[in-house]
Amino acid sequence: MEMRQATTTTEYTIADQQRMQAAQRYFQWQARLAEAELGARVLEVGCGVGNFSEHLQYRQQVVGIDVDENCVARWKERFANRGHYSGFLLNAESPEFRELKRYAIDSIVCVNVLEHIDNHELVLRQMWDVLPTGGRVVLMVPAFEALYGEIDARLGHYRRYTRASLAAIAESAGFGIRRLKYMNFVGFFGWWANAKIFKRSEHSELQIALFDSCIVPVQSRLEHWISPPVGQSLIATLEKD
Repeated sequence: MEMRQATTTTEYTIADQQRMQAAQRYFQWQARLAEAELGARVLEVGCGVGNFSEHLQYRQQVVGIDVDENCVARWKERFANRGHYSGFLLNAESPEFRELKRYAIDSIVCVNVLEHIDNHELVLRQMWDVLPTGGRVVLMVPAFEALYGEIDARLGHYRRYTRASLAAIAESAGFGIRRLKYMNFVGFFGWWANAKIFKRSEHSELQIALFDSCIVPVQSRLEHWISPPVGQSLIATLEKD
């Protein structure tokens, strides 16, 4: 798995997340895949501006952390009227991460974040530390190094993953693997085209709208029954034995 020096800017990150807010069906699909594996007290690592956090509103406790001060400020403003939401500016690689045990977290969700973290093995070990026995981590990460392109670079991605590479670091952190599969078959080819043919440096709002309205409703149903052989992303559920 190739390692890169990841670089991004706050402006690019927030602009990308704002563009992705149009992908509501896609986020709902992600939420459905994650929610059955999550408990009542959820920690979201890399909460951004809250696109995924929105789908956790019926949990008993939601804790969101991010390394971007502007994202955390927007997240807090967005959920200011929800007393069970708590947001913090915190790096998951920091020793202070373990202090989140005070929230009695029983599950962690990390959606398209692990690829932004240099020492991802350390972060998985810290997740293991804050969870009780039987606690779970739901991960979603970008798949296949062959898809790496300018958007990955500008988003600050160190890497993309395969089933084997993600399983290896999860097991080295002490987790058992409950689920590990590719998702978003069509997105695999769309991301490849954007990276290798069109050489895009940012997501297309038109593509997002078409994908969300025309492809996601059909694809999400098909992938409920048939696991694709490849996909734009990997989804994993890890468990602390």
